[in-house]
Amino acid sequence: MPHYHRAGKIPSKRHIQFRKPDGNLYAEELVSTEGFSSTYSLVYHCHPPTLVESIGQPYSIAPEAAIANNMQNRSFLTFNVAPKKDYLESRVIQLFNNDLYMSSAAPQASMTDYFYKNADADEVIFIHEGSGYLQTLYGKIEFEYGDYLVVPRGVIYQIHFNNSQNRLMIIESFSPIRPPKRYLNTMGQYLEHSPYCERDIKLPTDLETHDEHGQFKVLIKKGDEIFPYIYTTNPFDAIGWDGYHYPYGFSIHNYEPITGRVHMPPPIHQTFEGHNFVICSFVPRLYDYHPESIPAPYNHSNVDSDEVLYYVDGDFMSRKHVEKGMITLHPKGIPHGPHPGTVEKSIGAKETKELAVMIDPFFPLKITKAALQIEDPSYYKSWVE
Repeated sequence: MPHYHRAGKIPSKRHIQFRKPDGNLYAEELVSTEGFSSTYSLVYHCHPPTLVESIGQPYSIAPEAAIANNMQNRSFLTFNVAPKKDYLESRVIQLFNNDLYMSSAAPQASMTDYFYKNADADEVIFIHEGSGYLQTLYGKIEFEYGDYLVVPRGVIYQIHFNNSQNRLMIIESFSPIRPPKRYLNTMGQYLEHSPYCERDIKLPTDLETHDEHGQFKVLIKKGDEIFPYIYTTNPFDAIGWDGYHYPYGFSIHNYEPITGRVHMPPPIHQTFEGHNFVICSFVPRLYDYHPESIPAPYNHSNVDSDEVLYYVDGDFMSRKHVEKGMITLHPKGIPHGPHPGTVEKSIGAKETKELAVMIDPFFPLKITKAALQIEDPSYYKSWVE
């Protein structure tokens, strides 16, 4: 989990008077998770965060399942998702279940005329192409190719891009996103065997206090609907905050791979976890070094989970044809494995330059109509020579 962090000005103790230079009180807000039983932050606003002028008519963005019970290995080419100017409109859900949604997005413009909050889900935004910064109440996080941005539920944010060429893969998790428990000691510190540590985390910086009155649109997602709220003060009006609930970044390039004499199983790549799913990072690494090792992965059956691979860059020893932004879905119930010829080809190879994000959900994924529009329908035949 994120560790204790603070920014700006805060009082010496919790829940005591904290006054502005003019003598008026700052408005304290407790942003808590799981009731009052898990991580939280205390934020000090110039104005109460409750000043709502109006609420517009909500509209649905619920995913529509085209295939609710999939039993076929499939592939989707997400770079065929057409770019759109607006960030939210560009998000296209391809796969989903009750634990998570997976989307692709190709936004061309920064968020300048509205703010966004996901009230139901933590978001993991993977930056495949593009750079810029994430701005929140807690400060800014600069991002670039290969970054994961982890935005906890309830965090209002804007994304600002440096140019119009952006490709994102987004995971919405209906449970907290956390590092694997086996990487942490009882105090929450990353252990020595962890493939990344506190120094690799991008924390919010450059807290800006926007003490402004006006009309500020905040689009809030809840229950697969967007609720347009108009607030009378700028949501980014914090003078200071401290705690454990805040957005952060982590670069896939800082993930230190775990290797062995023979082929290691996918859990060695695990980076984050949510309830009923894990997120893994496949990064450049040395191959297995047993003199008779076979670097290509063995055939395996997904008995208890679907397997999704999002291909980012590089060559993959187990696949004959891979494109950037390609997703493969291997459902529970049937085996999959290396393509014909790739096992022999991998023998003797010393390293791989592959880069990918893997999501393993423990309950089956549904496939949307939008996903079928970018599907390679012949993928399930790709093991036949």
